[in-house]
Amino acid sequence: MGANTCMLNNAHVIGLGSSGIAAARLLRQDGWRVVLSDRNPQPPRQDQVDALTNEGIQVKLGHSFDPNGSDNLVVVSPGVPWDIPALVAARELGLEVIGEAELAWRHLKDRPWVGITGTNGKTTTTALTAAIFQAAGLEAPACGNIGYAFCELALQSTVPDWVIAELSSYQIEATSTLTPEIALWTTFTPDHLARHKTLANYFAIKASLLDRADQVVLNGDDPYLRAHGSDLFPEAHWTSVKGREAIAHLQPLAYIEQGWVRVAGQPVVPVDALGMVGDHNQQNLLLAVAAAHLAGIEGGAIAQGVANFPGVPHRLEKICTWQGIDFINDSKATNYDAAEVGLQAVAAPALLIAGGAPKEGDDTAWLQAIQTKAVHVLLIGDAAAAFAERLKAVGYSAYTCLETMDQAIERSRELAPELGAKVVLLSPACASFDQYPNFEVRGDHFRQLCQAQSEH
Repeated sequence: MGANTCMLNNAHVIGLGSSGIAAARLLRQDGWRVVLSDRNPQPPRQDQVDALTNEGIQVKLGHSFDPNGSDNLVVVSPGVPWDIPALVAARELGLEVIGEAELAWRHLKDRPWVGITGTNGKTTTTALTAAIFQAAGLEAPACGNIGYAFCELALQSTVPDWVIAELSSYQIEATSTLTPEIALWTTFTPDHLARHKTLANYFAIKASLLDRADQVVLNGDDPYLRAHGSDLFPEAHWTSVKGREAIAHLQPLAYIEQGWVRVAGQPVVPVDALGMVGDHNQQNLLLAVAAAHLAGIEGGAIAQGVANFPGVPHRLEKICTWQGIDFINDSKATNYDAAEVGLQAVAAPALLIAGGAPKEGDDTAWLQAIQTKAVHVLLIGDAAAAFAERLKAVGYSAYTCLETMDQAIERSRELAPELGAKVVLLSPACASFDQYPNFEVRGDHFRQLCQAQSEH
């Protein structure tokens, strides 16, 4: 499945993350002479650099890419802005500049792809879609921002039946030919405008993926997609958590009625079979089920895939139930917007654990959600004192400042039953770097503490 190349071809890969490393290896396997560069002078792992060097890949650290006549191809990792001067200059010199997803597509384009994009909901929809396809006995790995890097998948010896691809605007921007069999668009709200400049440009980038797709499914509950999607994609299928009538004037495919997900009119799976809270996850469920239906997967396999789906770690992940109280890990909520979504998704009254390394941002909606949904807030980490001041400023006094996660779980065991809380929610609204290497380790610690508690 490799591209036809000759030994004289020189490729430059920018970015020493998993995407860049996989792209470099894939090109080297195809006989290219490869330089892999990164602006950071310190490698994440020296053994990785040594292994790449031994494979014949030249690694340049502390290096800013500068196009010259010796390169034929430049491959860009998702974190590298598409319009930096060096890439503009490379294109002006006639060099081919592509993203890592485009390179993988050229090796896997004989496989059908499900391409999943949107501002929010991509990761859950991708993971759930892959789980349903796999329940049907298909080799259907998730890739992109979860699972494999795209080029890692292309390097595997096992050929997939389907590629389930999460595609951000950064990745779509750097691919010109990737053509999904099925494309899903989850949501659209302003984001990444520092990079994409205008909302219209951001929208156009995402729309370009669906323009190329054979079949398109859109979230009929998203106001922006409803307003603009039907004109752009007249043949699109639509989904709604509000029933068929809500999208009757469009082309309804998957919707919720009387507690069931219905596809093309047929009941397929009860909504409560999905062990994830929140209306937004019901919409993610509809999109994943719609994709499976369009791929020809039987209803029984769809229902099995949904029922067995464990959820996405650290995203409203239900850990356990103790004395009738659900403990939920939303460690991925590292900013105010995500933490507000987390609070809105759970049952009230909730006991909230928040804090960590604080970030800039507008906390207005988050504070309002606390006032309406939280019976008490346990504050931890570096942000505790500042968060206490913010809560006090809006007249909310039911908070306790602690230091560590251990103390928060211990205190929650006393407070939650006493206050009648239905949920203990870790949704920090902060980065983790004051006490943990990353949000995953923070969430894992929360999980361990909750599970230890539920065993007593």
